[in-house]
Amino acid sequence: MAKKEDMIGQIDEDIKNGTFANVYLLYGEETYLVRQYRDKLKKALLPEDDTFNYSYFEGKDTAAEEVIDLAETMPFFSDRRLILLENTGFFKNANEKMAEYVKEVPEATVLVFAEKEVDRRGKLYKAVKAAGRALEALTPGEDVLIRWIGQKLKKENVTMKRQALQLFLAKTDADMERMDKELEKLICYTSGRSSIEAEDVEEICTSQVTNQIFQMIEALSMQKQKQALDLYYDLLALKEAPMRILFLIARQFRILWQIREMQKKHVDTKTMASKLGIPEFAVRKNISQASRFQTAHLKAYVKHCVELEEAVKTGRLTDRMAVEMVLCSLPG
Repeated sequence: MAKKEDMIGQIDEDIKNGTFANVYLLYGEETYLVRQYRDKLKKALLPEDDTFNYSYFEGKDTAAEEVIDLAETMPFFSDRRLILLENTGFFKNANEKMAEYVKEVPEATVLVFAEKEVDRRGKLYKAVKAAGRALEALTPGEDVLIRWIGQKLKKENVTMKRQALQLFLAKTDADMERMDKELEKLICYTSGRSSIEAEDVEEICTSQVTNQIFQMIEALSMQKQKQALDLYYDLLALKEAPMRILFLIARQFRILWQIREMQKKHVDTKTMASKLGIPEFAVRKNISQASRFQTAHLKAYVKHCVELEEAVKTGRLTDRMAVEMVLCSLPG
C-alpha cells in the first residue's frame, strides 16, 4: 500500500516509537479498520481511566469553536489531551476554522478524526495531511487478510485448512467486520478441535448478499433463469430490498465488464483488484465468471439495469418486477 493508505503500518509505527502526530484523520471503506485503529490510538495516547484529558464529539452538530477551545486547554496532570471526533462532516463541508487550526494544534493536544465522508480536495483534508496523518482504510489484499485470520486463529490454538479458508473468504465477501464475527462463531462451533474444516464453514457461515448475487449471475451465465429467480426470492424472504438487489446486480455486471475490458489490455490481477476496489481473490473468481459472457452482453446488462432503475423511479415499474425483468432477459 502507498503511505497514504497504510493506516495499519503508520499507526503501529507511531505507537511503537511513542511519537505521535498532533492530528490524525482515519477514514475509508473498511470501517472495521477505522474503528480498530481509532481505539488503538486512544489506548496508546491515554490511560483508560483518564477521563479528565479525554473528550469525545460525534455528529454534524459538533462546533469547531468548542473543539478549538478545548484543544487549547492544558492537560490535567498528564502529558497529553486527546480529543476524538467522529463523523462531524467537517471534511465535507469546508470547515475553514478547523482547516486553519490544525496547522497550529498545541504540542500537548492530539486530535483524532474518524470520518465516513471525506473530500480529499478540501482545505481541511490537505491541512491535516500536511500537519499530521491522513490515513485511508482500504480493504486489505488477500495476503494481508489471510495473515490477519491466521493471527486471530493462532491466539485460539486453531488452524484453518486452505480449502476452508478460501470458502470463508468467499462467504464473508472479505468484509473484516463480518469476518471477525464469523470467526468467533466458528471458533465456538469447533471448540475442542484443533482445525476448522470446509464443512464447518459451510455449516456456520451464512452467505453474504453479494455472494448470493454472484450465484444469481452465475446461473444467468448458464441460462438458468429459474435458478436465478429462486435465489432472488430467497433474498426477498430475508427482507432484502429489491432496489438494493438491483443495484448489486448492476454492480456485479459492471465489474465483469470492466474485467473483460482490462483483460484486452493484459492488466494483471493485482492491478485489477486496485482499480476495482475488491480483493485479488475476488478478481480471480470474477475472471472465471466474466469468461462466460460476451463483453457486448455485459455492457447491455449494465445498460438494462440502469434503464430499469429509472423506470422504477418514475413509477413505470415496481422494484420487484424490475429485478425479475433483469433475471428473465438475455440482452444482446
